[in-house]
Amino acid sequence: MKMGAAFAQQMDRDDPLAGYRARFHMPQKNGRDCIYMCGNSLGLQPKTVRDAVMQELEDWKNLGVEGHFSGQNPWLPYHEFLTENMAAIVGAKPLEVVMSNSLTVNLHLMMVSFYRPVKERFKIVIEKDAFPSDRYASASQIAFHGFDPAEGLIELAPRKGEKLLRTEDILRVIEEQGESIALIMLGGVNYYTGQLFDLAAITKAGQAKGCTVGFDLAHAAGNVPLSLHEWGVDFACWCSYKYLNGGPGAIAGFFVHERYADRTDLPRFCGWWGNDKKVRFKMGPEFRAIPGAEGWQLSNPPILSLAAVKASLEIFSEAGMEALREKSLKLTGYLEFLLGSLKSDAFSVMTPRDPAQRGCQLSIVVHESGKKVYEALEKAGVICDWREPDCIRVAPVPLYSSFMDVHDFARIFAEQIGAENRLKEAV
Repeated sequence: MKMGAAFAQQMDRDDPLAGYRARFHMPQKNGRDCIYMCGNSLGLQPKTVRDAVMQELEDWKNLGVEGHFSGQNPWLPYHEFLTENMAAIVGAKPLEVVMSNSLTVNLHLMMVSFYRPVKERFKIVIEKDAFPSDRYASASQIAFHGFDPAEGLIELAPRKGEKLLRTEDILRVIEEQGESIALIMLGGVNYYTGQLFDLAAITKAGQAKGCTVGFDLAHAAGNVPLSLHEWGVDFACWCSYKYLNGGPGAIAGFFVHERYADRTDLPRFCGWWGNDKKVRFKMGPEFRAIPGAEGWQLSNPPILSLAAVKASLEIFSEAGMEALREKSLKLTGYLEFLLGSLKSDAFSVMTPRDPAQRGCQLSIVVHESGKKVYEALEKAGVICDWREPDCIRVAPVPLYSSFMDVHDFARIFAEQIGAENRLKEAV
């Protein structure tokens, strides 16, 4: 069966989620909608965001400080309006989730409570190519506790000649070094390779050796199905400006498993928004943590950012992660097929071929003049992502990407590497 433009058009006609594309603002290039493949870096703006933010601006204008207690969406409990939808996306109970702070701030807050190193057990496991902020946070926490990061970081690296981590190798490190590991903290989806790790297996193996297990879900939340509660993950953190479409620098979120909900003995950095709501405004000196994730909050959150994220999460609630994942598998599979049909030595795809080991991102390694290829894509109306030294990250996001977007990206990419004839023959 031919899988060219006619196929893509038919897939779009049959797509039950196709209508969601019209609910997002699409950037324009060359006088038309661009081919937006960069939701792994910044998601598009839902059209409902403007009204959501304007509502809070109007309440601020008309009510002033009284907006905390009145208005359409009182600000005092505003973060609670996001909890149920966010919990559904990451597979958690509402008690276990809160939107607060920024991603790296939350990682540090979680490590204050859950990274408790001692002489015999002080190491942190991360990916060797983890997002730099994760490494900075982990290394600085190790140093803060008086240990040497050079000894305390266990950096998981692929086997020689490979680009991806094997699950069995991750589990082997945990088994062999688990007695010295205080914390396992991996990205749910590696930002560079696009590899989705087996979070359930890693959690089980780590906890069996007495390790605390946490994840940075910046590239996983809103991208792949998650079951944080069921897997028993200790904690997890994520941003909301990528797949969750919360806007640049949007407020982040975190998960703390319910078994810690009432663990007031755990050390934590405290702030008044994490204090018991019943006595918060009595301004007393004693901190009484709110049960669950809310007890790790610091300050009252930015309402305008919450409003934008709330608007996006409502769309996720309508669409459902199961349906989004189903379309994502088809979109990414179609992209993989088209790239494979080029039969070119000019590039390779480092992201796992197994759909269960990836989200919607494919990381394309261009072996020569990759930056020029990327710039040509950009000039032709494609918005994707460049990562040194030779990687183009492409992410067809199921909420707003179409099968024709995927087809047109492959056509333009083929033209730039001189393989357009092979694509025409294949599709």
